[in-house]
This record gives sequence, structure tokens and C-alpha cells, in this order.
Amino acid sequence: MAILLMRLHSLCFLVVFLLLSPTTFAEPIMPPQPAAQAWLLADYHSGRVLAEHHADQRREPASLTKLMTAYVLFKQLQTQKLDLDAKASVSAQAWGMPGTRMYTRLNDRVRVEDLIMGMIVQSANDATMALMEHAAGSQANFVQWMNTEAVRLGMNATHFTNGTGLIQANHYSSARDLHQLTVALIRDFPEYYQRWYGLKEFSYASLTQYNRNTLLSRVPGADGVKTGHTRNAGFCLVGSAVRANMRLVVTVLGAADEAARGDAGAALLEFGFREYETRLLYQAQMPAINVHVWMGHLDTLPAGLGQDIYLTLARGDFRKLQANIVVDRAPTAPIKQGDVLGRVTLTLDSKPIGNYALLALRNVDQGNVVQRALDQVRMWLQ
Repeated sequence: MAILLMRLHSLCFLVVFLLLSPTTFAEPIMPPQPAAQAWLLADYHSGRVLAEHHADQRREPASLTKLMTAYVLFKQLQTQKLDLDAKASVSAQAWGMPGTRMYTRLNDRVRVEDLIMGMIVQSANDATMALMEHAAGSQANFVQWMNTEAVRLGMNATHFTNGTGLIQANHYSSARDLHQLTVALIRDFPEYYQRWYGLKEFSYASLTQYNRNTLLSRVPGADGVKTGHTRNAGFCLVGSAVRANMRLVVTVLGAADEAARGDAGAALLEFGFREYETRLLYQAQMPAINVHVWMGHLDTLPAGLGQDIYLTLARGDFRKLQANIVVDRAPTAPIKQGDVLGRVTLTLDSKPIGNYALLALRNVDQGNVVQRALDQVRMWLQ
């Protein structure tokens, strides 16, 4: 990254610099068109969508529902309202759950962590019901928590009526909403995500069952997250993989069978890694530029951005990226950390692709009488 131009004009400072890349430009190919009803592929850090089809269409999520069940449980763990070593009782309702099970027995008392692994790795409905009853007293109470979190996360095409994903009226989500949920799950609970979602098998009561997420074995860098299937939903998948600090998340809904589900997820992930790259352009609270300050106890002030700024571009396009930093006034003390000093604008082929506030990264108090007098003279001369 090299500074190309610095100009002082009408009390505004303009810095223009290029973000250089040795990568040669390559035209991205069209994304795959997998055999599924809906899908979405997006970068985890930048949020850029790389491929989508019917991503906002309401569909039954099957056991992808358990992503929200896990999110709520992880929140309980994080706030210490739930204990991994606590024992949860297996009620008659939990023991009698249809579908995939980890084969708990009626009135068993099972460690919460074992039930969580059963829910994540085996997609066990008996484990899921036991967890909901242990955490909230009943599935109905737990589902209220799920819907509250869905609203908070902006999942506008989602409504839950159960925590397992079994077929039930008024139970739906979308590929985009499930992507948002997965991003939140990884972001908010990285320790739990890394601990359980990459497990390929889990044993309980002398029975070993295997994770149905085939991406864990066939896609380099894959580390999660969940599969699902019902008669109405078809075969569904949310998967994630990391390569060279680039994480992609793929959602596939309504595939015809397990093989088609895995093929769709793998094809979309490979497309994303092959055709795109993601870079961290600015790190939160790190100086992007030093700005001159008038009337302060300091002459210069570090300025930067309040959040990490990631960008996902087609491979080769970073060499054409321009970043313009504009300080829109002559900063005069006192200045508080977080004050907006200007803007950072990103352009590609002369088209704006990002605009961010440039913030003061520290406080600057007024200078003493001598410092202020000298600055008055300097300002008058300029």
C-alpha cells in the first residue's frame, strides 16, 4: 500500500493510495447451478454474497432448526445459566421422539455436554428435547426464546414452532436467514463452534454414529456446520470452510438426496475459494492516517476505523482497488476518541464499493496558552 497523493485545500486533507496486489486479474466464472431448491454462498467476514438462488424463499428448515436451538443453548452456557456437567433427565416426551436419536433411555440422567454432542453430531431429537426441557422447562418455553433471538438477529423470513425441525405448521426459514444465523453462531460462540461442529462421530451407550455433513471429509478446510432432512424440506445443509484466513458459508435447501446435498455444498464452496479472495483492509482501532490537530496538546492525532473492514473481490481485482481518505475539516482540540473526522471511500474501476467513517483514535485536550498562540499564527499564515 503506497501513498500517492497528499494535498491541502480549503482546510481539507485528501490522501489517495492504492492497495496493490501481485495477483493478475481473472474474470470470475458463472457460479454453479446445483440441483436444489434454494442456496446461498457468502463470505463470513465481508458478508458479500457470491452466489444465490431463491435465498429469501420461505422453506422448511428440517434439522437446520437445531442451529438456533444450539445458539440459544450456547447463550445459556455463556451466561452460566447452563452447566455442561449438569445431568438432564430424559422425559417420556424426549425418549419417545421420532426421527434421528442418540438412544437415550427413559428417565436416564445424561450430561448436558453429551446431549449437545448428540444434537450436533447425530442430530438426535431425543437429545434436543431433553436439552430444551432442562434449560427452559418445556419445548414451548424454549421456542419462545428461539423466536426472540430470530427477531434480534434480523431473521425476517423465519418462525419456529419447535426446536428439532420435525414437520409442523408455521415452521419455516430461508437460506439467507439460516446464513445469518450461522454467521452469528460462529461469531458469538467460537469456542463452542470449534469444540463440537467439526466432530465426525460421537458414541453414546456403546453406539457410534457419524456426522452426516460429508463436507467435513471432502472439502479442505471444512469445519462445520449442520445437515437436515424431512419429507417436506428435502435434504438440507449449512457448511463452512476456511482457507488462508477466508471463511465461506454455504446454505443448500431442498436437494433431492444426500449425495446431491453434499455435491451442491462442495461445488459452491470450491467455486468461492477458486474465484474470490477476502482481505482485511483496515483493522479496528488501528491508525490508517495521522491527522494534524490545531490548538491541542498534541500536534497529530491517529485516525482509523471503528470496525474491521474486510473486502471480498474476484481474484486479481485488489490491484485495481483505490482507497480515498478525506479529512473533512481542520480538527481543532478538544477532540474526543470516536469523533468523526472524515470518510474512507473504496472504489473499484471508479465505482464506489464502500464508505466508512474515519474516527479519532484517542483524546486530544486543548494545548496550553503558548501552544494555542503558536497555532493561531500558523493558521493565519496558511
